[in-house]
Amino acid sequence: MASVNKVTLIGNVGKDPEIRYTQSGEPIANFSLATSESWTDKSGQKQEKTEWHRVEVFGKTAQVVRDYVTKGKPLYVEGSIKYDEYTDKDGIKRNVTKIRVSGFNSRIVLLGSRGDGAPRSSA
Repeated sequence: MASVNKVTLIGNVGKDPEIRYTQSGEPIANFSLATSESWTDKSGQKQEKTEWHRVEVFGKTAQVVRDYVTKGKPLYVEGSIKYDEYTDKDGIKRNVTKIRVSGFNSRIVLLGSRGDGAPRSSA
């Protein structure tokens, strides 16, 4: 039986991407993406909740991120969920959830107007 691991997010970049390279020279971009929802509660007060997502981008798409993505930019992200476990400096096991943008069913689209200095879409 086939399965699907697909995530689609539209949000704003939380900080400038960090770029690193594998030993073979492949770029990897990491950044945070904020998605928000707002609603009016039963008492009529406006409420808002922001979720933060860690995004990890590989290959040519990481080059586009390096060249065009900056803090505050709106992005459309398609990728898959990846769960990692690591041990911190105090010996405590930690879990982290990432959105991985790599491969055939992944992409990033730069949103916003051309006047903000970014091309409309890429990768």
